Amino acid sequence: MLLYADEDFSYPVVEELRKFGHDVLTAQDDGRKGASDSEILARAYSLGRSVLTHNRRHFERLHRQGSLHSGILSAKHDSNFSQLAGRIHTTLAGLLPGRWCIRVNRPP
Repeated sequence: MLLYADEDFSYPVVEELRKFGHDVLTAQDDGRKGASDSEILARAYSLGRSVLTHNRRHFERLHRQGSLHSGILSAKHDSNFSQLAGRIHTTLAGLLPGRWCIRVNRPP
């Protein structure tokens, strides 16, 4: 899937997701360091990419407000980057870009 990781998203997870075959562009690689959440969401939408974030509340608010987007996946920070990437990969399996908003939490 085409993904767009915001500035705060864990880079080691980005690397693991790429190993799973996801095309992940980071805000830093796109020259968007310091961009607001609404700017990140709009940029990802313009590129047909779903947003990856640890900033659940702000992006869920933008979703509820009707902002255009190609999907938002928020994930809790986890120091086990490969396990988090695996949970994200499993969650994304079978999804197409669309106006969905999903949370991926750490297991209990």
